[in-house]
Parts: sequence; structure tokens; C-alpha cells
Amino acid sequence: MEIGIDSFAGFGNTFGGAADRSRALLDLLERIEHADKTGLDVFGIGEHYRKEFLDSAPPVILAAAAARTKNIRLTSAVTVLSAADPVRVFQSFATLDLISGGRTEMVVGRGSFMESFPLFGLDLRDYDALFAEKLCLLLKIRDNEVVNWAGKFRASLKDQAIYPRPMQNPLPVWVGVGGTLASFKRAGELGLPLMVAVIGGETHRFGPLVELYRKSGLDAGHSPEKLKVGLHSLGYVSKDSRDAVEDYYPGYAEAFTRIGRERGWPPVTRSHFDAQVGSTGAQVIGNPEEVAEKILRHSDSLGGISRFTFQMDNAGLSHKQLMEAIELIGKEVLPIVNDREK
Repeated sequence: MEIGIDSFAGFGNTFGGAADRSRALLDLLERIEHADKTGLDVFGIGEHYRKEFLDSAPPVILAAAAARTKNIRLTSAVTVLSAADPVRVFQSFATLDLISGGRTEMVVGRGSFMESFPLFGLDLRDYDALFAEKLCLLLKIRDNEVVNWAGKFRASLKDQAIYPRPMQNPLPVWVGVGGTLASFKRAGELGLPLMVAVIGGETHRFGPLVELYRKSGLDAGHSPEKLKVGLHSLGYVSKDSRDAVEDYYPGYAEAFTRIGRERGWPPVTRSHFDAQVGSTGAQVIGNPEEVAEKILRHSDSLGGISRFTFQMDNAGLSHKQLMEAIELIGKEVLPIVNDREK
């Protein structure tokens, strides 16, 4: 199993100035470099258009990371394809693939925040149609140097050559999904690897949706090897499990209570958080042994996963805490998982 980190380039001090924002991004690049050196497999950068995140241009951050790393794979987490031009998305990630020496991937999705729709003049009523059409075009560009295409939301392409071409052929494209049945089915029918974001509830409840994905892929004629499943979860690792919980909770509660006010959710309570940290809850927080065991339990509940990524920078943790967590994941969690999978 591949183990990695996803970051939204969280900027805890949203009232800071340019120097603070610059420092936050430099710290993020240092964490990516550290993840590479400690043997992690993948690092992903999200895409948001909010004051508390600095990730509105993931390929730029990933290109800077590519120049500082040697082995780790670099991916989006996710590219909000509904709000983007698939031609430019492909060109950006193909360029990144050349810079990184063939270490680039992308996870594409519709996004869970809606700020990109008014920002780019899009209609929320087209939420699914935009993504379906743009994913179709992106895959056509990926698989063909010269493209002929016509759709509803973009100008047609006639005998149009699209460059640069990436080092990898094909450039890996995953589909990021939440809990929508149609999204799992579509990813399977297309034969694309699946990244499941589980940020609450109980991970095992996603088992039937993952089973639908695999069945849809097999029914469409895709080999089982193509139907990889990844899991993105909130998590954090510390040497002491109690410290991990106590360090993570305050920032998590503040962030999700704030977002909850926008979406009509109730405030976060400690009892709710503790349930999420429990044996079947989605959050993967604790000491290295506990975290490794929970990753393996989640994998079993979903019929086996190929990749697990931690989302840690949503809880206001310090750069030092995140660096130490990355060290523990690379040096202790990853070996435990690999050893017990044998």
C-alpha cells in the first residue's frame, strides 16, 4: 500500500500579511521535501478559493516541490475540473510531469466547496454535467495528441494538437469522490482509479459504494488491476496517542465549526470527535501502531486499498508538529503497514 499526505496549504493565520503567507508556503515545501526523504509515496495538494487556504494554483506548488524532491509522486487532491479548462489542466500537469521526471498524477473531482462557480461564472445547476463533459475531454486529450471534440460548455476542437505531452503515457488520472453513487459508478465504467474522501462517519459504510465501483469497472471490461482504490482521511500521528488526540482536537473543532456555520451543520462536540477517532470512525489519529492498525482495518472494510493519504493541516497544527508527524508516518507507520500486508 502507498502511504502519503494531502495538504490544502492551510493558512491558520488568515489575518496575516504577505510575509506570513510566503512563510506558510515555504514551510509546506519543506514538509513535502521531508516526506520524500522519509520514504512516503505520494504528496497531494488540494484546490480551494478561500482565504484560509493557499492552494488555488496546485501545479505551481507541485512544480516547486518537484525541484526539491527525488522519488515522491506529486498529485492534485483534487483538481476542481468542473471549474477548469481541461486543455490547460492537461498542459499544466504534463509540464509538471516533465519537470518531475515522470512523478506526476492528478486526482480530478467536482470539489466540496462552491466558491469556484461564481468566481468563474459557472452555474451550480450544471454541477454534474460540467464535470462529466470536462472529464471526457481531459481523457481524450490524455490519450490523443490530436483531438477532435465538441461539447456544450467549451468551444469545439478540430484536428487540434495539444502540447506538451507528458513523460508518462498515459498520465495517471484518478477520480476523487465523496458519497455520490453515480460518481463511483462513472469512475468504474471509465476504468479510472478511485480516491475516496472520507472525512466523517464510519469508513466501512463506503464498502457497498466501492463494491459498486469495482463491479461497474469489471462489467465495462476493465481489468481488476486498473480498478485501484485510494482512501483520503483526516489524521495525525504522535508518539503518544493521547497527545495526538489533544493536539488535533482544538484546531479541528474550530475549523469544522466555522465551516459548519456556512453549511448549516451543528458545532463540533468533543463526544462527536471522540466517536470519529474510535475503532470504526473515519479519523485516523493516534500513535504509529494504532494508526497503522486502523489503516489496515479501513483497507479490509473496503475490500483492499492501494493508497492511503493523511489530511493533517486542517487542525491548526504547527509546522514542527506536522514535520514530526511526517517523520513518524514514514519511519514507523509505513513499515508496519507494509510488514502486515505481506
